[in-house]
Amino acid sequence: MIKEYKATRESLERLRIIFLEIEKFSNLIEKSKTESEKRIFVSQMKSLDKKLKEANLEVKNFFGRIIFQKLLDPTEIERELKSPSERSDRDETMRSKGGKIFTLEQILPNELENETVKRIKIRKKEKDKEFERKKHKKDSSYYTKISSRFFSKVSIKLMNKETFSKMEDELVKANLSYTPNGYVSIILMTTFLSLFFGGFLFFFFLFFNFSAALPIISRAQETIDIRFLRTFWILIFVPVATFFLMYLYPSVEKKSAEVAIDSELPFATISMSAISGSMMNPARIFEILISTNEYPALKKEFTKMINEINLYGYDLVSALKNTAKNSPSKRLSELLNGLATTITSGGDLAGFFEERAETLLFNYRISQERSSRAAETFMDIYISLLIAAPMILMLLLIIMKISGLGITMSFLTLSFLISLVVTIVNVIFLVFLHLKKDK
Repeated sequence: MIKEYKATRESLERLRIIFLEIEKFSNLIEKSKTESEKRIFVSQMKSLDKKLKEANLEVKNFFGRIIFQKLLDPTEIERELKSPSERSDRDETMRSKGGKIFTLEQILPNELENETVKRIKIRKKEKDKEFERKKHKKDSSYYTKISSRFFSKVSIKLMNKETFSKMEDELVKANLSYTPNGYVSIILMTTFLSLFFGGFLFFFFLFFNFSAALPIISRAQETIDIRFLRTFWILIFVPVATFFLMYLYPSVEKKSAEVAIDSELPFATISMSAISGSMMNPARIFEILISTNEYPALKKEFTKMINEINLYGYDLVSALKNTAKNSPSKRLSELLNGLATTITSGGDLAGFFEERAETLLFNYRISQERSSRAAETFMDIYISLLIAAPMILMLLLIIMKISGLGITMSFLTLSFLISLVVTIVNVIFLVFLHLKKDK
């Protein structure tokens, strides 16, 4: 009976919401200026009419089953009429100073209060993260100002070239908090600073050697001209490598954002399908997803779209197309473009989101299977390359040293070299796995 009562209460609440939506759409139909807008609102009214009939039927079925002649339980009436002193001890859980008795149900927090406490804790953590993010952003903006002061004119000239215009597109899609001119100034400033670092390494290796045997650092024995020919490439390599790493960084961030969005998109589409069934304004769907904070990667894209509507005055269709154009994910772009077409043609939003959710979930399952197979392959490679191979190599080198086949290094040096190689390969392998993994 309690379950039926709750279901009926939800039906009545749904009826109230549907009546409000019908009233709102009726006003919108009267105020609409174009036929396309009228067609959209009329289609929404038809869906509301169908939902209204279903809710009416549920309420009617419930009230038809009510029997008003049913008597109350006499033992329950007796229990309520008893004085507080006559009630059982299990009902008395706490007594206030005034003598009022509180039951355990009244003392313990209900589900809504527990949920509120959880949200407060989550918001506190988010505020702390936001503070750290703002602090980091402030430091980075200070470096951007210094870089722009010295290299702004050069960066403006470079932005007119095709290679840097492509980087500008990737910078926008990666959601990095830099302007294109500012980021090019940062690249030039960092490259300029790397010249000093490269010069330090050049002068260090010009006069010193770095070897695996003890002492690790020793004074160079060759003449200065021979050392110069061996180490002058450092002066060129360090700045060039710094420049290309900074240039490729937006594309790496764009790829990372694409992976994060694609992993969240199937589940966000399911949520959008459920929300769109309430016949609310489509823009409100994205506002609800932003407020949940369950999809951090999609939150950035949806926030940009809502800002275009609220701050720049774009209509929803234009905002959807602009967001799709600047999105790092092709799947999200296809979803937003399809949504814009559905809204323009007056189609069923719930059906559109449901079909897209099925397709995205199917693709998600396939990608998970591929990731599992790739993980198995990487595990086999790791076992053979970093566990079995070093042991075999160590045994071979020791046998060659004992046999006198040209190995002059000591056992300590051999162990150090093999440990160093294993450590370096492990780091490379971990970096590779980090770049390949799906979030």
